Amino acid sequence: MDLLQDIIVVDFSQFLSGPSAALRLADMGAQVIKIEKPGTGDICRQLYVSDVMIEDESTIFHAINRNKQSYAADLKDKNDLKKIKQILAKADVMLHNFRPGVMQRLGLDYETVKAINPQIIYAEISGYGNEGPWKDLPGQDLLLQAASGLTWLSNSNSDNPTPMGVAVVDILAGTHIAQGILATLYKKAITGEGALVQVSMLESILDFQFEVLTCYYNDGNQLPVRSEVNGANAYIAAPYGIYKTSDGFFALAMGNILTLAKLLSCTELEQYTNSEEWFSKRDEIKTILANHLAANTTSHWLSILEPADIWCAKVLDYKELMQEEGYQNLNMEIVVKTSNGLSITTTRCPIKVDGKIAVSEKGAPLLGEHNHEIDEQFNLNKEAVGVGYTS
Repeated sequence: MDLLQDIIVVDFSQFLSGPSAALRLADMGAQVIKIEKPGTGDICRQLYVSDVMIEDESTIFHAINRNKQSYAADLKDKNDLKKIKQILAKADVMLHNFRPGVMQRLGLDYETVKAINPQIIYAEISGYGNEGPWKDLPGQDLLLQAASGLTWLSNSNSDNPTPMGVAVVDILAGTHIAQGILATLYKKAITGEGALVQVSMLESILDFQFEVLTCYYNDGNQLPVRSEVNGANAYIAAPYGIYKTSDGFFALAMGNILTLAKLLSCTELEQYTNSEEWFSKRDEIKTILANHLAANTTSHWLSILEPADIWCAKVLDYKELMQEEGYQNLNMEIVVKTSNGLSITTTRCPIKVDGKIAVSEKGAPLLGEHNHEIDEQFNLNKEAVGVGYTS
């Protein structure tokens, strides 16, 4: 996909939030130059989230850094910093996710970079913003889930606070910064002006909860109360939840209780004729449903509910999902190759444009793999002339 062809992104970010944004820009055709510390590189290379490794590096590094170039540079070294500034002088986008103050100490803060390249889009992700008492706290996904109230929305009411099992805050912050970058690239194409784009992980995860926070703001600050039975959403009435059957599980979304009573031949549900009770007495209703549905198989219940257009779905694990034709039709899997020739299966970009998907076979780069190539592209082995700064 060449939507961002000729756009140069200089990415200083590490681990997940920033690299996920840079990945999406790379998928759309941008040249993403990943700046890494010599010797160690992005901390994500060695920050294992499982015992699965690829070429002695973490699987997540390979998943989130495919289709990028690696340029090793010591930002505390005068000569390396000069080269970085030469690259920035010709770049369209700069991205980082360091804590507030770090880039200023390195001499790569917004005002300095803007003086080098007035048209640059300078994008930064922080944990909690650049001001206030939390600004220096570590922007780590689980900690943000905990601090934002998110962990009180999953599981049932008697259960402990429950985090989501994916790095949702990191990925959302990356998504939001990518949106900001794309919007300001459009503005730049019209006006020629650059911009400072800022996203904090805390703001991203609060925005993610806009539905429940809007309820809280406008409901006398009443805290959300999770259902005691098959909790799935603190603000949705019965039957919303996941139910155990005799051979597995299936999900029931919003639905009419009296319709379910008839379809499922569950006479105990017929007493709930007042729809307001579907919320106020949701635990009673869901307990009846849970006991009734446990008596037969998932396929049995789905064969009744799906033809009646009741919103329901079998609960699948990854193995079961990948056996389904619906998954196979998506062609979500791509195979990329590292520079050493190792093939890695991962997921593709989910965006289609004019029916075409973004596919590249380029895997994650070796540390410093593209130094020579980028030196040549930006004439970094020569003295820079008129790049808007003095070394």
